[in-house]
Amino acid sequence: MSEYSFIPPSSQSVIIIYMENKENLLGVVETVFKWKKVIIYTCLATAIGASIVALLLPVYYKSSTAFYAASPDLATPESIFGNSSKAPQYYGTTNDTERLMSIANSGELTSFMIDSFDLYERYDIDPASKLGPYTIRLKFGDHFDVVKTKYDAIELSMEDEEKEMAAKMANAARDYIAAVSQKLVKNSQSKLLTIFKLNIDEKEVQLDSLNGQLQSVRKEYGVYNPTAQSDGLTDLLAKAESKLYNTQARLEALTGVNSLRDTVRLMKASVKGYENELLKLNERIGVFNNGMAEVEMLASIQDIASQKLAEDREHFKLIKSSYESEFPTIILLETAPVPIIKSRPKRSLIVVASVMIAFVFSVIGIIIFDTYRDVNWKKVMDL
Repeated sequence: MSEYSFIPPSSQSVIIIYMENKENLLGVVETVFKWKKVIIYTCLATAIGASIVALLLPVYYKSSTAFYAASPDLATPESIFGNSSKAPQYYGTTNDTERLMSIANSGELTSFMIDSFDLYERYDIDPASKLGPYTIRLKFGDHFDVVKTKYDAIELSMEDEEKEMAAKMANAARDYIAAVSQKLVKNSQSKLLTIFKLNIDEKEVQLDSLNGQLQSVRKEYGVYNPTAQSDGLTDLLAKAESKLYNTQARLEALTGVNSLRDTVRLMKASVKGYENELLKLNERIGVFNNGMAEVEMLASIQDIASQKLAEDREHFKLIKSSYESEFPTIILLETAPVPIIKSRPKRSLIVVASVMIAFVFSVIGIIIFDTYRDVNWKKVMDL
């Protein structure tokens, strides 16, 4: 009786498969061990070649600067001159950060860096070639990086073969981003100033027209100080009526006295004069009353227009002062220092990775070669 007589058929199958897999694995190990010298020589050759290549690779240094987006509130006249009762926000929002990121990734920044640091010559690219502009931008992108950190700061990095140049380029790129951001705000302020200037000019023309109308109405109706003139005319009217009534009463009392005929004649003349004076005063008051309402209305409109014009002029002056002043668009967290150690290449990693890849591919190649070396490939190809 065999040793497997008490084992179910299914269990026998599992054991047989296991033994076959074990034999296959041992065969692979045996094959690898048999070709160990080839594998070792391949890995050594790869290590030597990778070391030579790694030593020939240029050394790059990376310098990074970090900053936050400043709040647009810092560019408003109220914040600059301290006229706002509301405390300004110093740090910008996510939208402000995204705006700075857009500037950092724009072609405008790339063009500025290419022109400022003569990158065509630095990267040894022919500017006259057909693909020169494309190649230089691609090359610059390989050495330039800008990311938003988890703390919402912006980190800008620049690589170069010279330590000092890497720091200089990173700081220059950051300053240019701040300048472009400020330029965008100033462009908005410039448009606002133009609108305010047109509005002020229009209001000045309207105010001049109002002044002309007011002067014309005042001259036509003789209304210059409605309150004072109204009081004065009322007082004159009362005095004229008093004189008239007094003289009329005296005239009635002296009429019929023959010895005072000359006096009566003079008093009649006085009554006539007072009547004419009273008539003129009534006419003057009638004209005054007709023009007073129009004058007061025009004067009120003139006061409102003058006040509004003064406010617009003051606001225009504040915006202009803000436009002509410097305000921050970024809050600097860290300037780009001169790097001490290189950023790449990592020569040891290159050599180790190359040897590991060479080992894996050599093992795979040897297994394939050893497995199918007895195959008559000519016969297979003829089928």
